[in-house]
Amino acid sequence: MKKSRSMRFTLTLIMLSILTALFPVTGFAETSTQDIATRLSALDWVEGNGQTIDLGNGLAELKLGEGLLFLNDKDSKAYQTITGGVPSDREIGVVFPEAEDQLWAVYFEYEETGHVSEKEKDKIDAKKLLKSYKDGTEEVNKELPEEHRLYVDGWDVAPFYDENLHSLSWSLLAHDGMGNKLINYNSRVLTRLGVVSVVLVSDPEHLDADRKMMEEQVLSAFQLKEGHRYEDFDESTDKKAEFGLSGLILGGAGVLAAKKLGVFATLLLFLKKFWIVVIAGVGALWGLIKRLSGKKETAEEAAGLEMNTDSAGEAPSDSREDRP
Repeated sequence: MKKSRSMRFTLTLIMLSILTALFPVTGFAETSTQDIATRLSALDWVEGNGQTIDLGNGLAELKLGEGLLFLNDKDSKAYQTITGGVPSDREIGVVFPEAEDQLWAVYFEYEETGHVSEKEKDKIDAKKLLKSYKDGTEEVNKELPEEHRLYVDGWDVAPFYDENLHSLSWSLLAHDGMGNKLINYNSRVLTRLGVVSVVLVSDPEHLDADRKMMEEQVLSAFQLKEGHRYEDFDESTDKKAEFGLSGLILGGAGVLAAKKLGVFATLLLFLKKFWIVVIAGVGALWGLIKRLSGKKETAEEAAGLEMNTDSAGEAPSDSREDRP
């Protein structure tokens, strides 16, 4: 599909947030920024106009409002690979804002874990869960260089369960060995046979505003389809999960795998969800933005961004040109 100027600029900023955020990944570091920009632009970015988007092959649907961008399951996996992440193969979609002054993302994943009981809804021990996270990360930190270490600081939002929505939410505060602050906001929507993970990626300064944006524009537009809702569970035929709400907070089915693989498996699951996002000033990064987008935009498109470039004094041209 054809990409608007605003959309192209937003895609560059999205990429920059990942480039400036993820801790070192060898393969990612060896990939040129121009190649990353090209590969991201090739993804099938869907622009919202109020249309209904299918999620999880009939599992759920999302009404995609104006000002939002969407990638399907296939391109969600590709996006993570391009930006240095490791896909879980459970991705069903990701939503981004199109506005140039917003940098957040909402990731959707689905795992058929079996029906998760909500019996623990009034008995979630946040203090005990936090200790589990801290103990696990401290143990693994012993085997990691300082720049790759993770330190859990506490709850930003302690775990809570919404009985009406059958959803579990929480947010953790942490920092890495380089002093970067880490934060995201997790929701788990229980279904008939599994769990939909909804993860908001933001930065500490804007988390509250972005969380409100997610709730009003994304979660409110998301719904499970008939036959997949929590209340559609048939106890006589449907499989039950081997863990409850506390186990879900610690990684869900991954907790069972960790019993065999050790604490490192649990940490990997934690890191997968705990995207590190550090948003730098747009002005300071404009030189890099030019290098990333220079070979993809015409001079006319670049002028449309209303930014100062080193070639601002040159006459516009219809041909593609390299810019510093």
